[in-house]
Amino acid sequence: MPEHPTAKRRPRKIKQLAKGPNSARPELFQQAAAFAARAHRHQLRKDGRTPYVSHVTRVALTLTQVFRCDDPVALAAALLHDTIEDTTTDYDDLHERFGKEVADAVAALTKNMTLPEEEREEEYHRRLARADWRVRLIKLADVYDNFCDVDSWPKDKQGRQRAKAYDKCREAIKIAQADANDPIMANAIRAVERLVTSYRKRGS
Repeated sequence: MPEHPTAKRRPRKIKQLAKGPNSARPELFQQAAAFAARAHRHQLRKDGRTPYVSHVTRVALTLTQVFRCDDPVALAAALLHDTIEDTTTDYDDLHERFGKEVADAVAALTKNMTLPEEEREEEYHRRLARADWRVRLIKLADVYDNFCDVDSWPKDKQGRQRAKAYDKCREAIKIAQADANDPIMANAIRAVERLVTSYRKRGS
């Protein structure tokens, strides 16, 4: 995978780095959960009350409980998906601790904040479309959780935020359609579609 411009790569150490854990190791998601909790420990959600780590935890739970995916790389990357973008973590931190698959997935889910917003979103969507299927699955779980979390916003802001979250869901579904023949991806797409359809019905 090409290096992402926001991956914040450090000069490689002279000594040989230890290889990241094998993606088949069952404790991978536990290590990722602990790392994410530390990385996001001082951050709150936009309601100003909820610890930010609750979001990445719910994204991982969405993978297992809603989408029925137990892929260890997907679960670890879901827990870590905001670490490069929102914390001091960089690509090498993740590569050293969790291996290339996880680090590449998180980098693919990281927006290039050096670009103007419109160009940034277009570049981000192109990268999601080219990435490993697990990246698109995590993106579906991310927008699913953000949509559900709108209820935590102040009442006067919920309508606007729900509309924005709806648009994000439709974008993620569109990008994921290339994987619609895969049973896990198909289940995830249906879950997000049910969520946004229920919103449209309530608003009609």
